[in-house]
Amino acid sequence: MYGRDPWGGPLEINATDSATDDDRSRNLQELDKAALSRPLDETQQSWLLGPSEQKKKKKYVDLGCIIVSRKIFVWTVGTLLVSGFIAGFITLIVKTVPRHHHRHPPPDNYTLALHKALMFFNAQRSGKLPSHNNVSWRRSSCLQDGKSDPSVLMKDLVGGYYDAGDAIKFNFPKSFAMTMLSWSVIEYSAKYEAAGELNHVKEIIKWGTDYLLKTFNNTADTIDRIAAQVGVGDTSGGSTTPNDHYCWMRPEDIDYSRPVYECHSCSDLAAEMAAALASASIVFKDNKAYSQKLVHGARTLFTFARNQRGRYSAGGSDPALFYNSSSYWDEFVWGGAWLYYATGNSSYLQLATHPKLAKHAGAFWGGPDYGVFSWDNKLAGAQVLLSRLRLFLSPGYPYEEILSTFHNQTSIVMCSFLPVFTSFNRTKGGLIQLNHGRPQPLQYVVNAAFLAALYSDYLDAADTPGWYCGPNFYSTDVLREFAKTQIDYILGKNPRKMSYVVGFGNHYPKHVHHRGASIPKNNIKYSCKGGWKWRDTTKPNPNTLVGAMVAGPDNHDGFHDVRTNYNYTEPTLAGNAGLVAALVALSGDKSTGIDKNTIFSAVPPMFPTPPPPPAPWKP
Repeated sequence: MYGRDPWGGPLEINATDSATDDDRSRNLQELDKAALSRPLDETQQSWLLGPSEQKKKKKYVDLGCIIVSRKIFVWTVGTLLVSGFIAGFITLIVKTVPRHHHRHPPPDNYTLALHKALMFFNAQRSGKLPSHNNVSWRRSSCLQDGKSDPSVLMKDLVGGYYDAGDAIKFNFPKSFAMTMLSWSVIEYSAKYEAAGELNHVKEIIKWGTDYLLKTFNNTADTIDRIAAQVGVGDTSGGSTTPNDHYCWMRPEDIDYSRPVYECHSCSDLAAEMAAALASASIVFKDNKAYSQKLVHGARTLFTFARNQRGRYSAGGSDPALFYNSSSYWDEFVWGGAWLYYATGNSSYLQLATHPKLAKHAGAFWGGPDYGVFSWDNKLAGAQVLLSRLRLFLSPGYPYEEILSTFHNQTSIVMCSFLPVFTSFNRTKGGLIQLNHGRPQPLQYVVNAAFLAALYSDYLDAADTPGWYCGPNFYSTDVLREFAKTQIDYILGKNPRKMSYVVGFGNHYPKHVHHRGASIPKNNIKYSCKGGWKWRDTTKPNPNTLVGAMVAGPDNHDGFHDVRTNYNYTEPTLAGNAGLVAALVALSGDKSTGIDKNTIFSAVPPMFPTPPPPPAPWKP
């Protein structure tokens, strides 16, 4: 019997009673054989056979997000475990084995000399000394300066620095010294920091600027006088009046009167003091109140300098005997440049780059002393300082013409330092004669070394590999080498094998022309003339004036270590400031370079004014 399969196929239906039991049994056996002939999955096998004796290992591992080979998985985990064990074992060894610390390389000679050169300023301090002054044979001194002279307006003139081996306080060279120190800090603060001397040099600068602020009415916008000098040194005409040159006394024992010299027409001094305060305001820019105080004082001084024209040393005054100023035009360029950097006021830049001012300062004529940077003539330094502006900011019109001139003249000055040119003679030992054989040469040499090293760093920072001297191109390394050879000469690489920096090396001057260093610390007060025996003795100084750079050798590399000959053995503030600046420029790693941006902190963004159109054409 056939029926219809609901899925569309035929369906055979056997009647239940049409087959015997034997037939049904035979049919079931055949069905069982057919079923067993098909492969069964694990579940079906478990139904039929029960649980298997042992499952085979899987070849893959399911990690959820990825399926990986079991072999790779095992190797990976094993490798990680072994690596972790090895790393832990190595760490254990490193922790338990005694360490050998690698010392930093020893500081170079320039850094060692820098530490000592800064100490000279501690020994020159006047007034109430701080407890950490670190010069054992010095104490507070001259605590009545200003008060003992009833004719002066400024009554508190305590503090500052003694200029040299005497106890006179000259504002003119002192201001230059502070400007030089500030300039070196602005450019090389990272090197000072690396040498551990940044706080020290800033303290030295502040000791000087604090005193300069006392020498005029620094809260006023206009002034009519400056206390230019404390103490007198004139002994001409056989005068026996006790003063700072006639007497040989410790500063702590001075009991004679110390007159104050005031000036009412002193453009050179006022502009130099303005430069000192303006440059220091950049050094102390993080101390906003003090920085603004310095800027205000600098503005006041520069206004006075411009309004009351005259040289501070005119008329045969006492300063003219020791620090006679030849002109004030170079101080106008120098002070104007520093005030521009300190304030960002373009009127100062307009003045500093005025062609007539440059002409009066001697920028367009030569002469034997052209390019010699000193406490008297700042033109070469001002030209380098303003070349910096052109190299990094390029202000364009209307400043470009004179800035380009200053830049070219700076290149000429740098050429004059090189041995292949004959602008300056050299001793057989290699010392350049910037003062043409006159006494006390080293103060000029260190200033030139600083300018050369600094200008080399300017060019490097501007990605300029060198400069031209006529048709010949010279690498910046040549400038740096010049600076090194000159400073190396001063530190002992000279025919006499003598270091001209006291306390540096084993062979240095022992009879320095210096009152405090030459009189023993024995609690005996020596009178004005009673100290002459210490001046005239041939014995070495009982106190070491660490870091003092003496005046230097003659033009034949000769040197007389004689206390009474100040042309060989007397140090000065201005000389040591130049030495410090040159040493820090050469110290440490050359790759450190200059700080390009700090000096421009107050300078606003520069948008060059387009030049005026040409005049209309006329046939």
